[in-house]
Amino acid sequence: MDSDSDEEKYYISEDTEDDEPRPPSRRCSISEPPTPDFSVSSSEDEDDVGNVAGQQPEPCLWTLPPQPRRHVVHTFTGAPNWKSREAAQVASESTPLSVLLLFFAEITTLLVVEMNRYYYHFLENSDDGHSPEREVTEAEMFAFLALTFQLGHTVQGRLEDCWTKMEELRIPFYGQTMARARYYHILRFLHFTDNNRNGVDRTDDRLWKIRDLFEIIRMNFSKFYNPSKY
Repeated sequence: MDSDSDEEKYYISEDTEDDEPRPPSRRCSISEPPTPDFSVSSSEDEDDVGNVAGQQPEPCLWTLPPQPRRHVVHTFTGAPNWKSREAAQVASESTPLSVLLLFFAEITTLLVVEMNRYYYHFLENSDDGHSPEREVTEAEMFAFLALTFQLGHTVQGRLEDCWTKMEELRIPFYGQTMARARYYHILRFLHFTDNNRNGVDRTDDRLWKIRDLFEIIRMNFSKFYNPSKY
């Protein structure tokens, strides 16, 4: 009986509720949009649709949005006193090889020294007992770099195909320049720095493996080339 009386009180309170404004509810009531009535269509609407379909789109010209002018951060001061022009060491009689040697001669020496050092360290810690290879010379390193640059102009899908003996794929340039085993030997032990050298910052300098190479390139470009203003 108590439950029935509680229900009657609840329904009575709903029916006899005053017209006082209620506080906004926290629940969102979603009402369905009205269903459009397509049963009746006027002839004017059909004419409008036909006119729009027959119209041609008007061409519009697209332009770049306006951009603010960029300010020069570093003012061009010109070449240093000891630099008369952009590349003072390059003359009209200079050959492409002589210009290349300006930047790569010191790099080639670095590669030869560090690669032979790394290979000897490998032999000391190896127990294979195979016969050691001879030291790599600067002439061989130049040939290795030339073949590596040429690889970007070949169509072979694999490196070993450059030394293949198949007539349809054979490229005599590679075999005549360097044997495949010798090229693989240089590629395997190619190195840029001494891993056992003291004083090398291996924690903060993430480029310590190529730091010497990077410094040589930076100094050579600063020494042999001076960019102009334009």
